[in-house]
Parts: sequence; C-alpha cells; structure tokens
Amino acid sequence: MKPIVQISLDVTEITEAIELAEMAMRSGVDWLEAGTPLIIAEGMHGVRALRERFPDVPIVADLKTMDGGYLEAELMAKAGATHVVVMSQAHDETIKCVVQAGKDFGVRVMGDNLASENMVDGAKKLADLGCDFVIHHIGYDERRGIAAAGGRFPSPMDQLREVVAAVPVPVQAVGGLSIQQAIQTPRYGAPLVVLGAPLTIDADSFQTASGDVEGALREICQQVHGHGEVPVGGTE
Repeated sequence: MKPIVQISLDVTEITEAIELAEMAMRSGVDWLEAGTPLIIAEGMHGVRALRERFPDVPIVADLKTMDGGYLEAELMAKAGATHVVVMSQAHDETIKCVVQAGKDFGVRVMGDNLASENMVDGAKKLADLGCDFVIHHIGYDERRGIAAAGGRFPSPMDQLREVVAAVPVPVQAVGGLSIQQAIQTPRYGAPLVVLGAPLTIDADSFQTASGDVEGALREICQQVHGHGEVPVGGTE
C-alpha cells in the first residue's frame, strides 16, 4: 500500500477547518479528517462543508463512537464522510453495527485502540470484528497527565511493530508523535500517517499552529510519499 498522509482538522470552526484543509491540499495531503473538536462543535455541518469544498477527497469523521454505532456512521456517511472511527472499548455489538453501516452506506471503518488495557489485543479485536483500518492511539489526556506528573508518557512507537504484526489491515499511529516520528511510521509497517496536534495544530488552543505550516506539510508529504509501497498484513 502506498503511504497516505492525513491531516486532522482539530479546530472548532468550519472556516478555519476549510482554510487549513485548502493549505493541506496544496501541500500534497491525501486525506482530510474532521477531528473530534470539529465534530463536537459543528457535527454533520462541518463534514458537509468539507465535502462541498472538496468533492473528491476522502474525509475521515473522527467520531470516537462508543454507542449508537449504526446511526452515527449513517449520519456521517450521508454528510459526506468516507471513513468513520469506532473505539475498541465500545461493546462488540457497537463495533459490529458500525461495520454493518459501513457496508450499507459505502464507508470504511477505522477502529481506534485508545485506552485498551492491552493495546495489541485491542487492535486485534477491532480487526477481527471487521474494521478496515486500525488506529494505534495514545490519548491526549493520558499524555498530558503523565507528563504533568513528571513521567515519561507512552508513545505509539513503543508497540507499533507489535500492533502491525498482529492485524491484517493497515495501521495508523497517533498520539504525541514528533514530525520525524510520524514520517518514519511507514518504516514500521504503518502506511497511514496522520498530522495534527501538535504537528500542525496548537495542542493547547486547538487553533492552527504558527510558523510555515504549509512549507512543513509539503516537506512531510514529499518524505512520506517517498517511502514507496508498505506491505500490509501482520506476521503473527
């Protein structure tokens, strides 16, 4: 699978999301993500606005679904999302409902293992229940809380190779990665590279980061796309 660059639009206003998305498209980004802050603030309206502005671009709706899976996936599919996100901590039936909605409405399902007691097992559960992709995710609050206590917070890189080996679907690593770490994830077998807070978004204010973001995005896209094909499918 060719590496894919996805930008997480973790902002709270449609206008800013569109502006950041336009910059991302100019820079070579492949997928847009309606981040959870945008979903909470604008819901279907945010996804619909992105679809109207970018009719041919894949759009991930980061719902972090825990219940009501079929309806949530259906609503976002009808708003224009091509991918929806369900959590490994959700009940198996919820994950199955999201997977079924994905089949019924033509959207792909990304399963997120955030907060799983065993991250590898969480990833396996998601793949076994029919998710098309696995997101290996260390959470925002978890990272900040451990750092505030003076500890070394876990990184998705710690178990990324294990997660990749355990599942037969493409993997994405999320949570506190540096730009260089994000660029290197295809070398670990994870072809879906996501850029968001704090790479292109200010992690404290959830506003577009300062500096030459467009130039940085362009360079990142060139490096990621330069990795070439990434084998998909675990070795376990």
